[in-house]
Amino acid sequence: QNYLDNFWPDLKTAHELFDSILQAQRERESESQENNGKEYPEHLPVEILEAGIKSGRYIQGTLNVNKHRAQLEAFVRLQGFGSKETG
Repeated sequence: QNYLDNFWPDLKTAHELFDSILQAQRERESESQENNGKEYPEHLPVEILEAGIKSGRYIQGTLNVNKHRAQLEAFVRLQGFGSKETG
C-alpha cells in the first residue's frame, strides 16, 4: 500500500487491484477462522461419520490419486482389507 501511495499515486488500476487482493485475503482468513483452520469445510460432522462407519453405512479408506492423470485415475484402498482389495 505504501509503495503504491508513494510511487504510483495516480495509477488507479493498481490501487484497485491491491484493494481487491486485500479483500480476497481477508475473506479467506475469515473463512479459515470459521472452519477452525481447516482449508475445506466438512461435509458431515465427525460424530455422524463415526456412527456411520460403526454401523456399516459408510466405509473408511485411503484415496490414492495418480499424480500424472489425477482427473482420470484414482482408487480407494479400504482399511482392513489386503493390498489387492480396492473399491
